[in-house]
Amino acid sequence: MSDILERLDKLKTRIQEEDFLKGNGLSNEVNIHIFCYDPADEMAVRYFTEQLISDQSFTSHVIEKNLYKVLLEICDEKRITKAAASMEEKKGKKYLKDQIIKFANNKAFVEKIKPETQELGDVLLLTGVGEVFPFARVHDLLEAIQPEVPDIPILVMYPGTFNGRELKLFNKLTPNGYYRAFNAI
Repeated sequence: MSDILERLDKLKTRIQEEDFLKGNGLSNEVNIHIFCYDPADEMAVRYFTEQLISDQSFTSHVIEKNLYKVLLEICDEKRITKAAASMEEKKGKKYLKDQIIKFANNKAFVEKIKPETQELGDVLLLTGVGEVFPFARVHDLLEAIQPEVPDIPILVMYPGTFNGRELKLFNKLTPNGYYRAFNAI
């Protein structure tokens, strides 16, 4: 547990640094960072995120978007939330998943996630990555959101591993290629 706490402390310092906020040193690459952690440390990461957002002394403005909550908002807007359980019971999990993916696509997520304004000092923090699986995949979402959020860093709290080329959710699933991000710590 102390390893994750030390890494989270380093992350808190890192996201306040001017180079991080401006994307300096990235060789004109996109300012997207992945903070990987063992899925067993999920509760420590959630607590850290809550503290980070509520910390009044924090110099960066953290804009948190929980992907699972975004998915629920999209489902509520499409009026499927209440019907989902009976739909799954009658037609099966695959059918329900396919129906949700049709309207809860990357475009719908991006519209909910992208900040209205983007100013120096803002950080877009994406959480809920594991909770939203299999309805959204972070590698696809990052491809879709990158053109919409060009001016501020995006930080993804990722329960799994990222080796600089592939994301492996929960340290178990088949890796998905994504090479445009950087390890945050």
